[in-house]
This record gives sequence, C-alpha cells and structure tokens, in this order.
Amino acid sequence: MLPRLALVPGEPAGIGPELCVHLAQQSREDCGLVAFADPEVMRAAAAGLGLPLRLLDEHEDVRSPGDLRLRAVPNAAPTHFGRPDPRNAAAVIAALEQASDACLRSEFAGVVTGPVHKAAINAGGIAYTGTTELLAARARRDVVMMLANDIVRVALATTHLPLRQVADAITVNGLTTVLRITHAAMRDDFGIPDPVIAVLGLNPHAGEAGHLGHEEIEVIEPVMAALRDEGMRLVGPLPADTAFLPQKLAGFDAVLAMYHDQGLPVLKYSGFEQAVNLTLGLPYPRVAVDHGTALELAGKGVADPSSLFAAVRTCARIARQKPARHARAQGGFSPS
Repeated sequence: MLPRLALVPGEPAGIGPELCVHLAQQSREDCGLVAFADPEVMRAAAAGLGLPLRLLDEHEDVRSPGDLRLRAVPNAAPTHFGRPDPRNAAAVIAALEQASDACLRSEFAGVVTGPVHKAAINAGGIAYTGTTELLAARARRDVVMMLANDIVRVALATTHLPLRQVADAITVNGLTTVLRITHAAMRDDFGIPDPVIAVLGLNPHAGEAGHLGHEEIEVIEPVMAALRDEGMRLVGPLPADTAFLPQKLAGFDAVLAMYHDQGLPVLKYSGFEQAVNLTLGLPYPRVAVDHGTALELAGKGVADPSSLFAAVRTCARIARQKPARHARAQGGFSPS
C-alpha cells in the first residue's frame, strides 16, 4: 500500500495548478495524491496546457494519465492566470489549513505544497508571513526550514529576517533547538543513523577568533560543544565562503547556515530546478517547491514542473520512513 499525500497547488493565478496537472500525467508507484484545490481552476489549467484531467473523488482509483483525486476548496472569485485576486486569499489559506489538519489527524502521511503569493494573501486581509510559519503554528511545533537538492542540504538558523536583526536572533536556546531538530530529521526522515552537520559561522572567516565578531565565541561554539557532549557530530563553526567546496561537502550530511542568503544562493546555483523546501520538526513531512508563483509564466504552458516532481518524490520517501504514520494514512491506495 502507498502513503497518502495531500497536494496543495498554492496561488490559483500562479503556476501551481498547471504544475499539478503535469504531475497528474505521471503514473505513481511511490504514493497516492489528493489535491486540495478549486476544481474549476484545475480544469482551466489543464485546458490551457492541452492535457487531460479527470477529477476523482479522493477514494477513487487512479486508472489513467490525467486522473487526479480532489478534495474541493472553492475560490470566492474567478481566477485569471497571472493576476492574483485577494478575494481568493481565504481559499488559499483554507487549503493549507485543511491539508495540515488532515495530516495532524493522520488522514494523510504528508503534504506537498505549491507556491503562494504573500502579497495577495495579506491584501485579502489575512496576516501571513509564510507557509512554514502557518504549519508550525497549526502543529504547535518548533520547526526548521531546510532546502535540499541532490548535491547539498541546507538548514537555516533564521529565515525571513532583515539582516540587521539576524545577529540578535542567533541565541543559545534558538540555535540548540535548530540543531536538535535538524539532527533528528537527518536520522528519522532521511535514514542517516549518525549524521554529520556542518555549522557555518555568522561572520566573515567565522569571526576570525573574535576580530570580526563575537557570536561564534559567545554563542555558536558553546552550543556546538554542549551538543557534541550529547553525541552529535558537528563540524565548525566554518567560514561560509569555503564550506561549500565540493571536497568539503562530501563529508557533510547537512549544512546549517545562520541566515537565509548565506546558504541558499549556493544551493540554488547548484541545482535550482530540482531543489525542494522541507519543514523539519512537524509530526508529518511537508515538502514544497523551491520557487515562487511565477505569475509572468502562468497560463502559458512553459513552467518547469521539476521541483514539484522532486517534492512529491521526497515527501513520499520520507513518509515511507515513518511506518506508523504511513500505516494510518494509507487510505486503501494501491499502486497506480
């Protein structure tokens, strides 16, 4: 039996729906998928691509390319590809919340999410900082954002903060929590029994022994020493400008960057199309595409679905690593 995954396309006016239509053309042997989406948007996306799409009840069998199980989350206003409508913000959030709650009830073994448009959601009167934060609040868990491709896994100690605020956000408690979550995910989700995690310094040259900053001496090194005493294999703090050299990466299972733009440019340069965004620390796997809504491409049939394909493969693999949750969330799906 296959793990059952929720699929949320994201912003209806972006490329998410058409990427899901591309996904529906694939025969899956790793998971069963149920989309949480507006059926008319999905049909419009398929028509624009000239691809078949048959929307099924979520418990029907997938029999041919273009079959997609659906749990309907209707939009409030008609969708025009390339033009987000704030009136549909509530439906975008409802799809995420319904999928999250279904995972928390073990109806699904994980969730795959497409790109959302933050400005449209906030313009619709919903305070929204990101899907990672929404799912963490829903599950009442501390989480870590990680982006990964076939070359490197990069976790973030801080995420969407102005650069002026980053240093103050690197604290003993916060960094300890991030490293514990990352270590547990490497072991439990990725099946690495004794992971090696490289920890980057905050400052150039990892602080140059205090000459270029004290965060390494006062916060990062003490945290790493304490966690090494617990048995974690941590390397660093390392200068960020050389930590990603291929010969060094070969010895690491993951890299912890101190802030968003310290680690992610390297990952995206090394393989943007195949990169995925994971939320570590949730009681279920959440994997997202590593790109935005691409409004300028929506409805034109030229968007690359590679990241969504990679996100589904990754989420299915992690779900199979968690056999108890997988067993509860199979839902009677058989290979199709």
